[in-house]
Amino acid sequence: MNNASALLCIDIQNDYFPGGPMELAGAEAAARNIRALQGYFRDKGLPILHIAHEMTRKGANFFLPGTSGQQIHSLVSPQEGEKVITKNFPNSFLHTPLLDTLKGLGVTELTITGMMTHMCVDATTRAAADLGFSCTVVSDATATRDLQFAGKTVQAAQVQIAFLAALSTICDRIVDAGELMKAPS
Repeated sequence: MNNASALLCIDIQNDYFPGGPMELAGAEAAARNIRALQGYFRDKGLPILHIAHEMTRKGANFFLPGTSGQQIHSLVSPQEGEKVITKNFPNSFLHTPLLDTLKGLGVTELTITGMMTHMCVDATTRAAADLGFSCTVVSDATATRDLQFAGKTVQAAQVQIAFLAALSTICDRIVDAGELMKAPS
């Protein structure tokens, strides 16, 4: 962790939590780990950027503009001065000011957290690596859901392992929150 590091909190929004239309397995546990990481980054004076997805696709039933489900969950609320970037695609860099914001802050190293591991975390991490950022994904600060394919259900735990394994081939590190916060600065 250096002064060119930032914490990226992707789509930790109400619709992913219990009672929401896209509830994820382990959303609350992931959010508690993200909150701990936010405290760690705040204590070090390092930037935290929040990404919030807003659906613009016709027929969407979650992350609808102006709804409480689209709001960032209270466990990980942004503090004054922390940038919130709205996106409309899984890749947090696509048609957003994220890249310019990171460049303006002098960030070269990203610690990536958020939801859904198999979609927006994956797309954003791959884009960040392609753009030359050093990427660390925090495994227990991400969450996903069961997926359906060819009439079969792939359990969220298996989806999580598969996507983290795939990301490990392009990331500098995949660690859990405790390991990251114990690492020497």
